[in-house]
Amino acid sequence: MRRLYISKGHSYFGRYGQAPADHPIIEVDEVECVAGRGLRGDRFFDFKEDYKGQVTFFAWETYEAICRHLAVTHRSPSAFRRNVLTMGIDLNDLVGREFEMQGVVFRGLEECRPCAWMEQAFAPGVHQFLRGRGGLRAAILTSGVLRAEAR
Repeated sequence: MRRLYISKGHSYFGRYGQAPADHPIIEVDEVECVAGRGLRGDRFFDFKEDYKGQVTFFAWETYEAICRHLAVTHRSPSAFRRNVLTMGIDLNDLVGREFEMQGVVFRGLEECRPCAWMEQAFAPGVHQFLRGRGGLRAAILTSGVLRAEAR
């Protein structure tokens, strides 16, 4: 895990036609994954039963590629509001599969499709660029703790 993020509230989700809310996404060194419930402290914790986005993953390589493609140098990967920033994993290959990270078992459910808000949150052109590589939405099957790599 390159980085881990949580947010206490929704800045974009469910806000179509409204201005974004101001709920910062916070980088954390570790996060508790609770089976069937989500990440403790995150906005989607206990959101709905069997919610498909208990945890979201995003690839560091995609972040780097989009920064190069759009010539962006001033945006953090936190702008995508995904929880877990991975490296060296093809997230699309995990759709429909169980996988383990740091002793926690997940089930990849679907692509975490980009939304129109990304244009505002990151840079113009990002919505189109991220189609097919927006990350992964997953269910948490076993509880445990994820830790970010030391920087």
